[in-house]
Amino acid sequence: MDGTGGHPQAESSGADEAAEPALDRPLPEGVRHRVVTIAADAFGGLTLAELPSPLRPYARFTPSRRAKFAATALATALETDPAFRQKIAARLRESEPELAEALEAGTPPPAADPLDVAAAAYLLRPAGWAKIVATAGEEAQRALAERADGETTRELQHLRDELADFQLQARDEAARGRGELEAARKEIDTTQRRLRSAVSDMKRAEAALRKVETELEEVRAAAAADKAAAENEARRLRTRVTEAEAALEAGRRSVREGRSAEGVRLRLLLDTVLDAATGLRRELALPPRDTMGVRPADTVEAVAPGTISPKDIAQRALSENDPALLDQLLALPQAHLVIDGYNVTKTGYPSLPLEKQRLRLLGGLAVLAAQSGAEVTCVFDGADLDAPVLLAPPRGVRVMFSKAGETADELIRRLVRAEPPGRVVVVVSADREVADGVAKAGARPVASTLLLKRLARG
Repeated sequence: MDGTGGHPQAESSGADEAAEPALDRPLPEGVRHRVVTIAADAFGGLTLAELPSPLRPYARFTPSRRAKFAATALATALETDPAFRQKIAARLRESEPELAEALEAGTPPPAADPLDVAAAAYLLRPAGWAKIVATAGEEAQRALAERADGETTRELQHLRDELADFQLQARDEAARGRGELEAARKEIDTTQRRLRSAVSDMKRAEAALRKVETELEEVRAAAAADKAAAENEARRLRTRVTEAEAALEAGRRSVREGRSAEGVRLRLLLDTVLDAATGLRRELALPPRDTMGVRPADTVEAVAPGTISPKDIAQRALSENDPALLDQLLALPQAHLVIDGYNVTKTGYPSLPLEKQRLRLLGGLAVLAAQSGAEVTCVFDGADLDAPVLLAPPRGVRVMFSKAGETADELIRRLVRAEPPGRVVVVVSADREVADGVAKAGARPVASTLLLKRLARG
């Protein structure tokens, strides 16, 4: 070893490589594959700087993936980059020292795999390496050819065995086919006999059918004659029934005429009595019975009860938040309950969607209407609706939406003004302005919480 640290064998190999001619033909495929495999295993121990630039992307690959995806790049680098090839050769010397020493001594091991010998000679480049590679490649080709011949011979023998089996099966199939053909012939003979028997049976059946058809025609002729006789008898009977009905009607007419004479006599007698009574009423100057202004009970002196109004309900000992107050108001005759819908729902359950708010309120109002018998109208604000609300009002509850440009408060005021003076109208709203307005119009305002308590009570 000199001062540069170079390997004496590497220097002698470089000198021999310069003196030795290159290969005059491409590497045999088997040798090339073995060289690429050795290089893929060896260059994993090199640093990234020691690798040629085309091979650096494969530095992190496993040896098998490098041999698969970088085969062309490895072969090219080994052929064109002596420094990289010498690094791979150095790795080979470390892993296969005996094979490397034998090749450099010019005595390849006779028992070694020719592909291993050729790949090592290609990487180490000892004296006469081109001849070693060519010889090893030829030996590998001969071994491959011998294996191919052996496989061909085995395949030929296999084909011969299959042909013998096929011939044996063909003979068996032919024998089985002849047996099946004979059975088919027998089956055909049996079928023909059955067919002839069936044809004979069909002819007998046709003869029997013709006989039955003849008998059927005779029966039809007899039935037609019987039908004609029956129709004649029916006409005779209908004539007799008509005569009997005429006689019966004549008897009934005579009875009615006798009864009519009795009825006329009774009617004359009744009219006489009524005329006499009418004359007597006129003589006494009695008023008609339905127009009597004073009855006997009206002449008895007593204190008459006063009529009750919605304002009198408020004077009773009930709190403004007591649900019984609403029951007393609805118990008045012809009471009309008007509800500001969204005002009530947003007071009682504001977290629900508007649709569910409406359904919950209308369900409670339906129960209240059925219990009280009062007229119930629920008003919702429809000014901001893009389309009509699809809603089936419950039984006993009128549902109304305000028109475009109109609020629910305005619609409630119009409903109150439409009622005749004196009718009990109860308006449910927490809006102070609505309450004051309907109170001026004669309605009785109640708070939304009062209705919610009443509905919660059920």
